[in-house]
Order: sequence, then structure tokens, then C-alpha cells
Amino acid sequence: MTDIAIEQPIKPDAPKLILRLITIIGIALSLFQLYAAGIKPLGLFYQRPIHLGFILVLCFLIHPLDLKGAWRWPGWLLDLALIAASVVVGLWLPLNIDTIANAIFPRQIDVWIGIMTVIVVLEGARRSVGGVMTIIGAVFVAYAFAGSRGELPWLADFMPGILNHRGYSIERAASQLTLGAEGIFGIPLGVASTFIFVFVLFGAYLEATGAGKFFIDLAYAATGRQRGGPAKAAVVASAGMGSISGSAIANVVTTGAFTIPLMKKLGYRPAQAGGIEAAASTGGQIMPPLMGAGAFLMSEFTQVPYSQIVLISIFPAVLYFGSVYLLVHIAAVKLGMKGLPASELPKVKEVLAEGWHFLLPLIALVVFLVAGYSPMRVGFYAVLSILAAAGLRAFMRFLADGPSGRAFMEMMVRAVKLNLSALELGARNAVAVSMACAVAGIIVGVVGLTGLGLKFSAMMLAFSGGNIVLALLLVILASLILGMGLPVTAAYIVLIILVGPALTEEFGVPLLIAHLVVFWYSQDSNVTPPVALAGFAASAISGSKPMETSFQAWKYAKGLYLIPLFMVFNESIVIGGPLHVVLWNGFLAIIALVAFAAMLEGFLFAALSVALRVLLAPAIVLVFWPDFRLELAGVIVMLGVLGLNWSAGRKTAS
Repeated sequence: MTDIAIEQPIKPDAPKLILRLITIIGIALSLFQLYAAGIKPLGLFYQRPIHLGFILVLCFLIHPLDLKGAWRWPGWLLDLALIAASVVVGLWLPLNIDTIANAIFPRQIDVWIGIMTVIVVLEGARRSVGGVMTIIGAVFVAYAFAGSRGELPWLADFMPGILNHRGYSIERAASQLTLGAEGIFGIPLGVASTFIFVFVLFGAYLEATGAGKFFIDLAYAATGRQRGGPAKAAVVASAGMGSISGSAIANVVTTGAFTIPLMKKLGYRPAQAGGIEAAASTGGQIMPPLMGAGAFLMSEFTQVPYSQIVLISIFPAVLYFGSVYLLVHIAAVKLGMKGLPASELPKVKEVLAEGWHFLLPLIALVVFLVAGYSPMRVGFYAVLSILAAAGLRAFMRFLADGPSGRAFMEMMVRAVKLNLSALELGARNAVAVSMACAVAGIIVGVVGLTGLGLKFSAMMLAFSGGNIVLALLLVILASLILGMGLPVTAAYIVLIILVGPALTEEFGVPLLIAHLVVFWYSQDSNVTPPVALAGFAASAISGSKPMETSFQAWKYAKGLYLIPLFMVFNESIVIGGPLHVVLWNGFLAIIALVAFAAMLEGFLFAALSVALRVLLAPAIVLVFWPDFRLELAGVIVMLGVLGLNWSAGRKTAS
């Protein structure tokens, strides 16, 4: 469900006691979250700290220090101390909230607990998310101390004048980061402990009940007979699976295990097969109704209802998958591929007969969203709906196989095991994203304390010279650099905090569009060399070189760069407007993406000459111009070139 909602690995040689503790604590966390989501909502200073305490304990159990020899015992003792500190972190605010709220100045003990909280969070993030996130968090903490009145005044000498500030004491920084709703216990962790977790749990239930195989089989049944069928199945299956898992890497290893070997068998080069899967899997995080963790965060940041964000994201997501699908089709036609024979494909009726109940939770989810329920309550009902669907399916099989007391007991045992495994899996899958959001809270707190956001906006305005195109290029570069070391959700949070004010206040981009643009650009690190984690995962399955696979993924995922530009320059496709304007801009987006795919591949219905490809480039640029006459001129050129190509294709076919 999240961009890092992939099962947290547990060392195979972990002691049985540790494994049992992980299971017990994971189940307890999931039950606590379900209680808060659907039975009795808790205040933010109760739910967020308790959630963080659970997550930290799980983190240190799943990721212990791996020390050898004589250092092993000190490592265990340190882990035990960190786990004890995690329990304190989770209980301190809930048990002392009245005293802390009524105090004029923070008590010394509260400051020390705050310092411990920051240290434990940074260490937990280092183990679960990676060193880069920890370093960024530590740098922001140091930045809070850099200044004439801060704990580290000498650091101010290394910062340009625009970044200088007065500096803050340990007491002030600790209060900002741990005793209020603007630091670690702020919006990012709030979203992680409510909306994100319950949908991670929903995804865990879908995984435990076998939804993945159902969506993959359905995609093959629908597209397998077409040219390049397995590649198109990868696109369709990734749209469905990615919306559930929210993780490009998890999507690659789940659907890619089936699609990549079949693509290679059909004639795609290994790097090409891996690149197609990586590009399609990346789109899962922008595909409604779930859209990974970013949509929930976006709803909180912009105060736009989650259901509205889902609705306006449907068309851009369809455009992205349509562009990948078209590029895949063009590659299949150029290589002269045929579809798979019907004997090798599952039948739609059989797939639906076997797994139709997996559609019920998704239908229920959409219905509750449209009805206006809060995302947390929707997630709670979605979990209940999949439990009901799985229970109904199991009961129908029980009746079909012949009811008996023994069969009933076996059915109940399987149901209990499935529930316990899903509850544990959901908690483990939430560790990384919750730790990333906790560190993001440190960043948010320091930015609010020092006014860094406004200063960064001024720098961005100076570098771009007030040009919106250059500003967007700076956003792309920043997202790419951040994405090399951060998960997508973390990159989105950091980037929107830093560049969001500039896009909205200085360049006049509407708030929601600014968030969508940053969210989309935060996905590009999955497929853009030199660090393209989804591409690397796909290369491991396809047996191709990681960098070559990443370049192929980058080529097929070009919609990630173009579609956000449509949102900025043709904003009616997102925020709406008069019907004729919306239809016109929607048509512009479709025709421009088709022309871009043809220009990129040099082929659509037939081979495109170099001259025609060169002619398409300025025509595509014109559709972004805020002038109807220039847009019309661009459309006429594109339709003319594509019409000539269609005619050439018919002649070639005849």
C-alpha cells in the first residue's frame, strides 16, 4: 500500500523467541490500529506515540545489530536498551499529556525524553529505511542548532547568507520535535498511523488471500492473445497490483516473476522485458483508488478530501498506463510479434469463477469513498469486506465439498491462521513507511522552526529566474537526487516542504496541482538511472544488466515527465472547468502522448521518417502553450503526421 510497503525481511537464523515476539507485537499493533480505525478513534497524542512505540519495537526486533564474536553480547544489550527506550517513547506522551499541556516551560525530564526520541527514531530509520534518510534527518537537526544563539554556532560559517538563522537550543528543538504536533508526531506520522496503516493491512489481507494471482491471471486472460500479450498483461496487472501494494519494487517482484519470462519467450530482449515491467510497476503508485501513501498525505497537506484526489487522479493515471501500453504495442509491432495461443492462457470466465470475491472489497472500497466516509473508516470497512468475502468463499467450498464436523474445524483453523498471518504481515509492512514518516516529521519540524521553506523558495526563484519551465526542471532534478536514497513517500514529503511554497506562491501553480506534480516526479527515481531500484529489481528477474534495464524502464516511463506538465499548463484536466475546455485539454493530452510515443519509437502504424519525427517535436511543445491558436496549430501538425503514417501503414499492409 505504500511506496515501501514490502514485507520486512526477517533473518532466517533469528531465534524462535524473537520470531514469536515479532508475531505477537505485530498482531497486537494491527488489532490496536483496527480498534482506533473502526471502533473508537483516539486523540493524536495517544494514537501517534503508541503507534510509533509499537513500530520502533518491531523495527529493532526485525533489524537487530549484526555483530560477530565478542561484540555480539554488547549488540544484544544495545538492542534491548533501544527496545526499552521505544516503549518509553510510545507511552510517555499518553501518560503525561495533561502535565505537558499545562506546563508553561518544558520540564527537564520531557527534554531528555525528547532527545532520546529523536535518537531512537534516527537509528530505527537507519535500520529499516537506510542510511540516507538518517543522514538527512541528522543534517536538519544540526541545522536547527546552527546559528549565533544555537548549540552549534560555528556551523553558521559554512552556510550561505540566505540559509542563516538565529539558531536554537536543545530545549527549544526537543520541544518542537517531540512535544507538539509539528515534529515527529506531526502530519506525516499521523497519516502513517491512521490511513496508511489500515490500507497496508488491507493489502496484507489481499496478499494473504491470494489476490495477486487473481489479478495477474485476469490480465493475461484479457490481453494475452494480442501482440506482445505478456508485456500488455504486465501493464494491466501492474495497474491492479500496484494500486494494492503501492510499492514499485514489490510490484516488480510479484507480477514480474510471471510476466518477464513470458516476454522473453515471446521475443523481447531481457533488458526490454525488465524495463517494461519496471515502468508499468512504477505506475501502480499513481493509480487510484489507493495510490500508495502519497494520496493520504496529499489530502492532509492540501485539506482536499481523499475521494476528490482519487477522482481527479483517474485520468492522469489512465494517460500514464496508456502511454506505456502504446509503447509496448509499438515495440511488439516493430518486432513482428504475435499473441500467445489460447491454450496457454487462462480463460476469463474460469478466472472470475475462481476469484470473483476479490473484486468485492475493491467495489466496497470505492463505494465507501464515494459515500464520503473518512479514509481511515473506509480502510477499516475494506478489511472487514475482504474478511467477509474470503469467509463466504471458504463457506461455499465447505458446502460444495460436503459438510462435516472435521471439515468445519479445518476451515476454522485455516481462517484463524490466515487472519493471524495477515495481521502480522500488515504490521511488518508498515515499519519502513512509518519510520520514514517519523524522520519526515523531524524535517517538517526543523523547516517550521527555522523558516527554511521560504528561504528555499527564494533560492529556487533565483535559480530559475522566474521561469516556470526551469523551475519544474529543478523539481525533477531535486526529486531524482532525493529518490536515489529515499523511498518515494519520503522524497515527496521532503520535496513538497521545500519547493511547494515556491510553486504555489511565486509561480501561481494551484496548491493541489503543485502536490500532484511533486508526487508524480517523486516516482521517477524508480526508473531513472543511475539509481533505479525498480529497474534493478526487474534486471535480477530478467537476467539483464541493471543499467541497460534501467534505461529501458526510463524510456517506457516517459509519461511520468510529460503528464505533470499537462497538469501545470492545462490545469483543467485536474481541477476541472467548462466542459468544452476539459474535453479539449483531455484530447490535447491524448494526441500529444500518442505523437510523443511515435516520435520516440520512430514507428506507429509504419516507420516514421526522420523529417516527420523532427516535425512532431515542436508540435508537441505547442500544446503546452497557453494560446488556443498555437495549440490548434500543434494539433493540426500532429494529426497530419499521424494521418500520413496511418496511410503508409495501410499501404504496407496491403
